Amino acid sequence: MRTGTVLPVRAARWVMWTFVLVNVAIVEALFFTAGSGKNDVLTVAKFFGLHAALLMLFQLLLVARLPWLDRRIGMDRLTVWHRWLGFTLLWTILTHATLVVLGYATLDDTSMAKTFVALSGVPASLLGMWAAATVLVVAVTSTRSLRRRLRYEVWHGLHLLLYGALGLSFVHQLLETTTFTSSAFATAYWWILWLFAFGALLTGRVVMPLWRNAYHRFTVAAVVPESDSVVSVYVTGRHLDKLPARAGQFCIWRFPGHNHWWSANPFSLSAAPGPQGLRLTAKAVGSTSAGLRNIPTGTRAFVEGPYGAFTSLHRTRPGALLIAGGVGITPVRAMLEDQPTGDVVVLYRVRSESDAVLLNEVRHLLALHGGRLHLLTGRTRDDATPPFTPANLHRLVPDITERDVYVCGPPTMTSTVLATLRALHVPTHQTHAEKFSLT
Repeated sequence: MRTGTVLPVRAARWVMWTFVLVNVAIVEALFFTAGSGKNDVLTVAKFFGLHAALLMLFQLLLVARLPWLDRRIGMDRLTVWHRWLGFTLLWTILTHATLVVLGYATLDDTSMAKTFVALSGVPASLLGMWAAATVLVVAVTSTRSLRRRLRYEVWHGLHLLLYGALGLSFVHQLLETTTFTSSAFATAYWWILWLFAFGALLTGRVVMPLWRNAYHRFTVAAVVPESDSVVSVYVTGRHLDKLPARAGQFCIWRFPGHNHWWSANPFSLSAAPGPQGLRLTAKAVGSTSAGLRNIPTGTRAFVEGPYGAFTSLHRTRPGALLIAGGVGITPVRAMLEDQPTGDVVVLYRVRSESDAVLLNEVRHLLALHGGRLHLLTGRTRDDATPPFTPANLHRLVPDITERDVYVCGPPTMTSTVLATLRALHVPTHQTHAEKFSLT
């Protein structure tokens, strides 16, 4: 339990906002000290261009999976911020491009169509056009209506084009001498910022996963069916006591000798990690998760992570309420091994007791620590009284406002529970929920 200190999530957000505001202030200063463009329209276009470059760099940092940020804020929130920042970037780029064409068309007293064709013959402008077109394609395919119709592998492949767009944008900015060479400070600033952003991305997404897998050499030790549709996979390796994993976190798992390299899934650790190994427990909801029960013992595993802020790092109260729905019990079960006190209550929502995965393990751990379990069975549409109404939650856990509340389950259930917690006036800093998804 954390007392008398700044909460980790608040500290991380303060650091992020400080970083953002400092860099925005620097870019604003560079804009006003670098002089105006050839006309007022091009001056405004330059303003949007500089801020588009800054937004791109922020985008890289949000998806770099930096451990310090991820463990305090969570990949789900960072991904949501990345999504909304991406659409802001799109409109900033389109505004910049439109104003550039309009500015030169006004300067040359010609049509915007002719100006666009003329600018496409200039290498610096052409690279910017390609980058803008790539961002537009990715943004369109990321809209909810199209995203739902695309396989994850297709969407992910298109999304990777953004890295090409970032490279094109960097060269485009590099060739625009007024941006990089308006002063020695401007040149140093932009080089440092680009190198920092690309370095963070390469470290978090490439170097660290490759190094960890080479060092730990993860291998499938056993595959244990938990039910007809649920299976647990036990993974061992070398020096696992040095893996910075915590109960409640998740990893992105690949089994290259069994599935395609691009077949990856985020699965929670269903037992507290330690030198003995790691365990994931998954329900068969897709071809990759359904095939887990057929993985041979000895198969090499490629593990990215651990990720997530759904851990006891954020505990602020002596008591805890852990609410799980379906296979969302997996991180909750792991956290039961990580609870320092016995003042723990678990609400486990399932259709029937036979669907309650890892139920015996949960009961055993709660018995060891003196915790309580409420198994909530039935279908919501058939319940006369839905289980997660304010009145029912308060009846089951009268001191709910004095506890940290962790919620993991299907999106609809999670949203319902979070709304109920707000209605019960549970403080925001005592509420913890995380969505485990790659998109």
